[in-house]
Amino acid sequence: MKRATYPALVLPDQPRRKFLQGLAAGGIALGLAPWSNLLAASQTGTKSSGATQVLSGTEFDLTIAKTPVNFTGKPRMGITINGIIPGPILRWREGETVTIRVKNELQESTSIHWHGILLPYQMDGVPGVSFDGIPPGTTFTYQFKVQQSGTYWYHSHSGFQEQEGMYGAIIIEPAAGDAIVAERDYVIALSDWTDEVPEHVLKKLKMQSDYYNFNQPTAMDFFKDVSQQGWSAAVAKRRMWNEMRMNPTDLADISSYTYTYLMNGITPAGNWTGLFKPGERVRLRLINSSAMTFFDVRIPGLKMTVVQADGQNVEPVTVDEIRLGVAETYDVLVTPGDDAYTIFAQSMDRTGYVRGTLARQAGLTAPVPAPDKPEPLTMGDMMGSMDGMDHGSMAMDHSSHAGMSDMAGMAGMSGMTAVEKPVPVRHAKTEYGPSVDMRVDTPRTSLDDPGIGLRDNGRRVLTYADLKSLPGIMDTRDADQEIELHLTGNMERYTWSFDGLEFGKSTPVHLPYGKRIRVVLVNDTMMSHPMHLHGLWSDLESPEGGAQVRKHTIIVQPAQRVSFLVTADALGRWAWHCHLLFHMDAGMFREVVVA
Repeated sequence: MKRATYPALVLPDQPRRKFLQGLAAGGIALGLAPWSNLLAASQTGTKSSGATQVLSGTEFDLTIAKTPVNFTGKPRMGITINGIIPGPILRWREGETVTIRVKNELQESTSIHWHGILLPYQMDGVPGVSFDGIPPGTTFTYQFKVQQSGTYWYHSHSGFQEQEGMYGAIIIEPAAGDAIVAERDYVIALSDWTDEVPEHVLKKLKMQSDYYNFNQPTAMDFFKDVSQQGWSAAVAKRRMWNEMRMNPTDLADISSYTYTYLMNGITPAGNWTGLFKPGERVRLRLINSSAMTFFDVRIPGLKMTVVQADGQNVEPVTVDEIRLGVAETYDVLVTPGDDAYTIFAQSMDRTGYVRGTLARQAGLTAPVPAPDKPEPLTMGDMMGSMDGMDHGSMAMDHSSHAGMSDMAGMAGMSGMTAVEKPVPVRHAKTEYGPSVDMRVDTPRTSLDDPGIGLRDNGRRVLTYADLKSLPGIMDTRDADQEIELHLTGNMERYTWSFDGLEFGKSTPVHLPYGKRIRVVLVNDTMMSHPMHLHGLWSDLESPEGGAQVRKHTIIVQPAQRVSFLVTADALGRWAWHCHLLFHMDAGMFREVVVA
């Protein structure tokens, strides 16, 4: 794909855009009361929460409205909850019934989805699936019993409102008391903001899928490959990518070219700060509430002990760095000394970052690391298991494609080793159509791969293989049936789908009530997809079939096969989709019916 194909798209000057990013703290005061209120709310730090207002109890009133915001030096309108971005932190208690009245002051329909929360499907908040939405000028009352504890979040499920600022955190206290003890407790909500109209962003991606990608292969990259791999291998590598019309630096659809990254609604320049006393244990509730951005989070000088994943307690594991897929949450414990520490969250494509600070007093800062160098996709990311290369492990639907001998010869320089037994998969007939431009035949299955950009970086990086639920997976039944679905797409058309069928062309997935279902997802694309099944827990399995960890959102890496077990114990109609907002809108969405 070449930019010259679309001469009508004029790219603004990138260096100037970089300068504008992070220029402003979230909610700059421009002489208007709403700006001052927003700034005050977003920078409030308390012992129980580090950002925005906190609402506790069983009765809540939330108002959705358009509000002026400014994150880049340019005033824009955002969609706020009670006048702020992020919305209020909602504190609930396990076992209680909560009532949330949501008033819509927009000129369009809206909704709130309670991400990861178990509830009646009519309360799930997905227009067209579980309810009709909240029309302008009306109030909808959500009411349900809280059946769990931990860290969660909520967001709009209408149009692109989530991208425009409509999201917030949920903290649920365990009925029996919290086994995780900390003197300080902060929400760290990561998100991405664009001054562009989201519909225009999608239109650009539809016209040119790499519009926002400036990490294109260069001549210098080629000569580096020559020095490391030899002339023949370097030429074969470049020819392969060119003939497939794919880009090894296609790590994210949207970059900091248009995105400004936020922490609790504050830009890097605003520097969100959480206070502590030396020696205190600090709990950080990390939430990826972005629309499209994977964040890699670390705190230089501090180890993080992971104690929860997606709101569920896990066996503690201590790491240096964590990748948060969109919609994932991780709770970590840190014990700072008498110093200041930077909370550093860089985007997966390494084009930008957001930072905050843990400090013993306001105003202290710590050095901010430079973003890591972006790493290109490997053969393993594109093709899966290297075993089976002789019979081909990926099919392409382009008119010309790389020879398998070229690919096989490059297996040794892939950045991954051929240690996995290949697992051949089947492809549905619907995958052989215009919505699919590649298919993986022998996907990789390991869970101990931290992902592109995090491999062998000298830091201890969390992987799914490290996560084990406490007290374990309670439903130990074997599966009554198995469902296999493939995550598919066509980058040139910018369409995304299950088994080659976009949502409008698909039929619901039916799960028999009370049954235990094994779900197999195979990623036939070169992008990671955070998959979210509403209303039901997903019990991730190890490659050997053992119980691993319970989650509500599972990242499926490029050319990877994952399996998880679902207990179909929630009657009704549910959504199942990629949580990359534009992937969901472009078709990677299915309805699930439990009956």
